[in-house]
Amino acid sequence: MIDLRSDTVTKPSDAMRAAMAAAAVGDDVYGEDPTVNALEARTADILGKEAAVFVPTGTMSNQIGIRIHTQPGDLALVEGSAHIVANEGGGAAAISGVSIRPLRGVRGVFTPDDVDAAVGVAHPYKPTTLSPPPRLLCVENTHNAGGGTLWPLDTLLAVCEAGRLHGLSLHLDGARLWHAAAASGLSERQLAEPFDTVNVCFSKGLGAPVGSALAGSRGLIGRARRFKQQLGGGMRQAGVLAAAALFALEHHRSELGDDIRRAKRLAEGLAALAGVDIDPADVQSNIVRFSVTAGTAADFAERCHGAGVHMIPGGARGVRAVLHRDISDSDVTTALAAIEAAWSRIPASA
Repeated sequence: MIDLRSDTVTKPSDAMRAAMAAAAVGDDVYGEDPTVNALEARTADILGKEAAVFVPTGTMSNQIGIRIHTQPGDLALVEGSAHIVANEGGGAAAISGVSIRPLRGVRGVFTPDDVDAAVGVAHPYKPTTLSPPPRLLCVENTHNAGGGTLWPLDTLLAVCEAGRLHGLSLHLDGARLWHAAAASGLSERQLAEPFDTVNVCFSKGLGAPVGSALAGSRGLIGRARRFKQQLGGGMRQAGVLAAAALFALEHHRSELGDDIRRAKRLAEGLAALAGVDIDPADVQSNIVRFSVTAGTAADFAERCHGAGVHMIPGGARGVRAVLHRDISDSDVTTALAAIEAAWSRIPASA
């Protein structure tokens, strides 16, 4: 099976497993795990922040990020199809008690004008107590639902400046910030610089089996540790997991360009199929999103699965494929042939 559902399906390499087996460990709740401490320091350094905290998942990292910037009843501005909105189980409402005001982006990217419109203009005729106070602006880079979209640096900086002018804290969901750096040629530090807090995932593309980190100032990360414990994220001898993430940071980031190249090749092959709607120019990182115009996305995904290619349907027509380190050039060739064969069995009138 050629598994293109996500870049989270990768298996640890033998070298990564060896690093995990050899990891020095201690009790992380007491701050005594040397490998966790090394990972947190290395992550903070890469992102240009004072500190970082290792947590089990990107969802926990994002939700802690929201919690440390807000109080119940506050308002967070987030693009409407962002992971925080669509894929974190309503955590912002359940954990932080905040309202989400969805911004309408183009493939996940919005503008300073969108921020201004969402915050609105104060006027003495309108009581300030009627609306939830806006406190936080969140950006996702790369943007999953947008098709792995990269934020242009000038747009990113302008949006962050708009947020600052409105007194908002800034959080970056950089689960795939590694891919944004690889695709843009900018460093993770440059892309993270405008933000107060940054979430990064070690299990997306980098090949680690589990783990994310939240980075920011020492004060914010000290506050984040409280909520990590409160949410059940306190781990004991977590160095076994941190060792995998450290190995990934040092050995796998340089290989992400191969995933992006293969994603573009897959998109070009899909674009050549009648009844598949995709513009290869829209593929900017390792995520390929396309639409089918015959049958349904669910039927198409099931037929492709039967032919040996696993992808995720989304909505009536949309399909997602994600390239990752366990997929080779020959796998892309095989996948395209299998997809074409599966597609040819769907009646054009379906």
